[in-house]
Amino acid sequence: MGSEGPKSVVIHVSGFKKFQGVAENPTETIVKNIKGFVEKKELPACLTLGSCTVLETAGDGARPALYKTMDSGVSTTDSTTNEQVVWLHLGVNSGALKFAIERQAINEATFRCPDEFGWQPQQLPIIAEDGGTSRAREVLTSCSTEAIHKILKKKGYDVAISDDAGRFVCNYVYYHSLRFAEEKGHKSLFVHVPLFSRVDEETQMRFVASLLEAIAATC
Repeated sequence: MGSEGPKSVVIHVSGFKKFQGVAENPTETIVKNIKGFVEKKELPACLTLGSCTVLETAGDGARPALYKTMDSGVSTTDSTTNEQVVWLHLGVNSGALKFAIERQAINEATFRCPDEFGWQPQQLPIIAEDGGTSRAREVLTSCSTEAIHKILKKKGYDVAISDDAGRFVCNYVYYHSLRFAEEKGHKSLFVHVPLFSRVDEETQMRFVASLLEAIAATC
């Protein structure tokens, strides 16, 4: 009878370390500090903040670490309980002035510069067995991007819905995560944030706390 009653939501959060052109990645700071930040405010009873992981800004070379992180969430999920696991990935768009909820990831790795492990693929499928580089995995069946966007806009945040997560590491991680989430019955969402020089750290921390609440309310 575990399916009865309100669903408990566990959200695991990840960000990235530095990479070429971004010496200080805001998502590293956010992920390292989000537990302490949300402890100061009362989160919904149904929401639990799970692991907070900072990933290397790398593709294929960092893939084992990514899957180790996601596999850790499988053991926390009990099919007899009414629990939903959500993977929230944060990445930086250094040219952005607002937050962006990414609606999809594309099965293409075309890195504009080498990643932090020196890999620079060009027009390679991220997962070959998924087909060509035009294959997209959408978040629409995973989390309601429109509902999350509406909640955050009502709270006053400058946030948009995006259909292009780029072809760099953010898209690479998101594609793997969406595929993993589909296989495991989890949910996955990727959100791009600006640099702290464009949107200050306090505002971004508040935004991510609100984002957690919006995910719990809609997923």
